Amino acid sequence: QVQLVESGGGLVQAGGSLRLSCAASGGAFSTYVMGWFRQAPGKERESVAAIDWSADTTNYADSVKGRFTISRDNGKNTVYLQMNSLKPEDTAVYYCAASTMSLRNGVQQPNVFVYWGQGTQVTVSS
Repeated sequence: QVQLVESGGGLVQAGGSLRLSCAASGGAFSTYVMGWFRQAPGKERESVAAIDWSADTTNYADSVKGRFTISRDNGKNTVYLQMNSLKPEDTAVYYCAASTMSLRNGVQQPNVFVYWGQGTQVTVSS
């Protein structure tokens, strides 16, 4: 059973930065496509970023391009999300997730990801 544990969320002022981490255990981390999703109150869960197993290919939502960077360290079974120039509209619970399928172009669909973390709250104040 794969377990994913997020950390690094918190409260930050607009324009600030946070780095989220997601530690995986119990599975073949280096073979998974990893993704970050977020869900704000009253909204659907949306894809933020995704990265293939080798870190050669990444994918970002238009709303975070140029501000967020996804990376991974297969030796540490960890995926990261560096978030810069944060905006109040980035406020949400952020989830990491793992998929056994190949990374797709375009918006990542949550139903493709089979393993999920419990989420970490990110709050950006104006």
